Parts: sequence; structure tokens; C-alpha cells
Amino acid sequence: MRAGGGRNWRLVRADTDAVPTSVRRFMARARQRRLRAVLPWAVTLAVLLAGGGAAYLVYGTAVLGVREVQVVGTQLVAPHQVQEAAAVPLEEPLARVDLDAVRARVRTIAAVDRVVVRRSWPSTLVVEVVERTPVAAVPGTPSGFTLIDAAGVPYRQVPRQPAGLPLVRTATPGPADVNTRSALTVLGALSEELREQLVAVSVAAPAQIRLELRKERTVVWGDDSKSDVKSQVATALLKKAGTEIDVSAPSVVTIR
Repeated sequence: MRAGGGRNWRLVRADTDAVPTSVRRFMARARQRRLRAVLPWAVTLAVLLAGGGAAYLVYGTAVLGVREVQVVGTQLVAPHQVQEAAAVPLEEPLARVDLDAVRARVRTIAAVDRVVVRRSWPSTLVVEVVERTPVAAVPGTPSGFTLIDAAGVPYRQVPRQPAGLPLVRTATPGPADVNTRSALTVLGALSEELREQLVAVSVAAPAQIRLELRKERTVVWGDDSKSDVKSQVATALLKKAGTEIDVSAPSVVTIR
């Protein structure tokens, strides 16, 4: 004790036995509850931080950027034409490339029919091209002949008529041109025998379709209706004498 009757206090560490067991259990359970309450938040924060870092790595940096634009399936079109049309800057994050926009840009190339664009991780953009297939050639262009596909799309100029391709004579070839569509309908209905002798399908108007055959023979077709029937009738008459077969009314045929 201090002089004057005051007490001198000092702190000492109590023995664990001095704290009742029930109190110790209560305190332990309280700590566990606090840990259980905090743990989900800690895990969530860690996941968010990790996910945010990964997202930034993928979308915000050039670590996974475009290193190559790989072109597949071209024959007529040079790969560099496709790459230029795709217009994808190198090192642009691959995940941020707008695949639909790239597809639309590549499809502006006349000879391209269909396009598939996909990512090939970690750094390659693959552009798969399906080119148009010619079904006929239209004469009379400054370059010689214009090739058209099954949809009537003119897409390539060539100096000579390709072997095996029939001619289509029409003033304004194109997918919206009624004369072009009529010519393609007739072409699709022709028998093998007619195709072997066919030189050209001439369409002056939708109801004025004529087939030009070898040996200066002609088939007057009329319009493109009942083309399957007209094809059968004309094929059956190929061995008949005469230079003009008129199947415009297939039930009443004339040969001159």
C-alpha cells in the first residue's frame, strides 16, 4: 500500500483456469461467428479482384491482342484483300473484335458469298470465306464477260467465256433483274440433253425467252412458267428435223 492509506494496483495475467470454461466457450463461439460472417465477404472480394484483373487482361490490354488475321477458303480473292476488308488492327484485344462487323465488311467483296469469323486463342482471328460459284456468263461488257452465280449476282469480269458455262443474254444482269431471274429459272429446269446443246439463254423480256442451241437451232420458251414441262417436251423433240422448236405453249408444240 501507499503511504496515506492508498492502494498500489498492478496488472497480472490471470491463469486460464481463472476464466470459467463456459465463458471461454462463449468467447470462442463468438470468434467463430465473426469469422463466418467475414469469410464470404473476403472470398467475394478476392474473386472480384481476380476476375477484374483477368477481365482487364483480356479486354483492356494487348497481351491477348490480335497478332494474325488468318484467311481460309479463298481461290479467286487474294488473302490480303480479305485482310484489308476485315480492317482489324493488330494488337486490338481479340475479345473486343466485333465479329459481325468484320463479317459484314468482308461480304462487301463481290466474289464472296458467305463468311464465318471466329476467334482462335490466344491471338488469331480466323476468317473463313466461301466464294461464289458461277452458273452463267453474260457477254457484252467492256472486259468481255461477267460471271453470275445462282442468285444472279454479277461478281467477276473475265476476258473469255469459261468452258462449260452457258451464256445468258440480258441487258442488266443482277439479282433484282426479272430477266436474269427468268433465265436462271430456265437454266435450272433444263435436262442434261438440252444443257449439252445449249449455247445461250436469251431474255429480251420476261415472256420472250429463247434457247440458242448448237447447229443454229432455237427453242422458243415464252415465259419461265412450266419450265420443267417445257424442258421435257423440248428434249423429246431434239431429234426431230427443224431449226426452231416452239414450246411456249407446251401442250401445242410447233417445229419449223
